[in-house]
Amino acid sequence: MFSTQVVLCIQLWMSNLQLIYATILAWITVIYPQIQGASKFSTEKVNPAKVKLETKRSRTATPSSVNYHFTRQCNYKCGFCFHTAKTSFVLPIEEAKKGLQLLKKSGMEKINFSGGEPFLHERGEFLGKLVKYCKDDLQLPSVSIVSNGSMIRENWFQKYGEYLDILAISCDSFDEDTNQTIGRAQGKKSHVDNLLKVREWCRQYKVAFKINSVINTFNVDEDMTEKITELNPVRWKVFQCLVIDGENAGQDSLREAERFVVSDQQFQDFLERHKSISFLVPESNQKMRDSYLILDEYMRFLDCRAGRKDPSKSILDVGVEEAIQFSGFDEKMFLKRGGKYVWSKADMRLE
Repeated sequence: MFSTQVVLCIQLWMSNLQLIYATILAWITVIYPQIQGASKFSTEKVNPAKVKLETKRSRTATPSSVNYHFTRQCNYKCGFCFHTAKTSFVLPIEEAKKGLQLLKKSGMEKINFSGGEPFLHERGEFLGKLVKYCKDDLQLPSVSIVSNGSMIRENWFQKYGEYLDILAISCDSFDEDTNQTIGRAQGKKSHVDNLLKVREWCRQYKVAFKINSVINTFNVDEDMTEKITELNPVRWKVFQCLVIDGENAGQDSLREAERFVVSDQQFQDFLERHKSISFLVPESNQKMRDSYLILDEYMRFLDCRAGRKDPSKSILDVGVEEAIQFSGFDEKMFLKRGGKYVWSKADMRLE
């Protein structure tokens, strides 16, 4: 007969054995299938590419703010333009609406229409219909446009102004000779006069007014403080001239931006000269390359990180989630540069 001590040892040994057995069983039925891609009831293997895609999807950025360059055509010839008229293609409006709907479903809150010159195609009617669609049908909080201002007419505001939150006009100088040298002009028409006219229409039709300026060798020493203050835009975006291979530089480019490029120090000196302007928003080359979601005329995201525009597949073909993986978009940099702000005119106090 076994002693009580021996019996207790046997019981303890049996208990440990059961624990070991349970652990091995759990490893076989749960952990092992995850590693091998098989289960107790199936011989199906896990596709490594699928696992990789699922991992990427879990990190997909939200396209909260998208810049849609739906046309490359323009009536100006700015020497540093980095989205030049390499094609005349414009999507049919129903296809464009379909893409905008996909973006809204993926989290888009703000759409910015640009070009080229967006008011050039169908004299602004195509643009107006998209603006109305985005505000009325998609109920986007913010709809904005970037334009050179030369093609805008008051009747456009009368028809579509209520659906537009922000209108940004590009103006690099308040000296007409400088504008002519840059190429921000059509014939002898005054670019500054157009700017002033559009500013008044924005006040009249309750559209937030914004100014974009590209700092280059021909305006880097200019002091715009007085004029910008008088115009009082909600934001003054100040960009450092950016070189993009194939667009404004290189063998296949339509422009020669190299002669417009300013150094980082020159750009900082310009910012220092205008530091009293509270609504100035600086955009250095470093900030611009990966903090914007840019869609081209085919609704392809453009990756500018390598100093050129590498397109994804169209969101109309593969969807937003897959296409955005190839956009080069850095959501953290987007937020860091102040990409998300009060962008709905319902939340602004417009003059």
